[in-house]
Amino acid sequence: MAKETKKSGSSGGVIIVGADKGGVGKTTVARTMLDYFAAKNVLTRAFDTESPRGTLKRFHPRVTEVVDLTQVADQMKVLDTLHTSEVKVSIIDVRAGLLSRTLKDMTDIGFFDAVENREFKFALFHVLGPSVASLSEIEDVMPFTENGEYFVVKNHINETNFFEWDQDTYDRYFKRSRRATHEINVPKLNEMAYEQVEIAGVPFASFAQNKNDKNQKGDYSLVLRGYVRTWEKAIHEQLDNAG
Repeated sequence: MAKETKKSGSSGGVIIVGADKGGVGKTTVARTMLDYFAAKNVLTRAFDTESPRGTLKRFHPRVTEVVDLTQVADQMKVLDTLHTSEVKVSIIDVRAGLLSRTLKDMTDIGFFDAVENREFKFALFHVLGPSVASLSEIEDVMPFTENGEYFVVKNHINETNFFEWDQDTYDRYFKRSRRATHEINVPKLNEMAYEQVEIAGVPFASFAQNKNDKNQKGDYSLVLRGYVRTWEKAIHEQLDNAG
């Protein structure tokens, strides 16, 4: 978070992880962030908006609640508890296609007024795919981050270069907004390693530590654990560098 907002003494921080385009791996990013805060011993809760059955909750059931952010009752469940919750970091994993609506609803609710008044810290982790349609979302969502932090997340779910080979496209979407954004690059994880974590149904960090869903010793491949550990370490280092 920005140094200016850290001085505010706010009661907590809200991190939204999302994209309007599907298939960009936003829940994977949310999972790495939960591992990151756990490693820092920061109490964190998460809201999975893939109602009624959420993917994030499958991997982090102890800290995750499934909500439907299109419903006022669930909006209250998330936002009305920010002042009272002992957990000071709330991660909202917004399902595909719902990011713009969520930001608009939070504007109508007055959440961003509270951010401007330094009642809360806010950060948006905007997960992008390699298509122009995905990149064009930047212009739509940046206005909502005026008093928060904006992170462009390039999630390399395959061998993509995110149009950096095309100088015109790169200049249009990234260089123009460079002063206002942080950039996080999620490297490509070995396919077999990712698949085995999915089968195990545990956090990436637990898999790397050879722990099962009961926090007992697992039986996971040494090689695949190494791939996951190195991959997540690279992401966490970027989060450290971003502050």
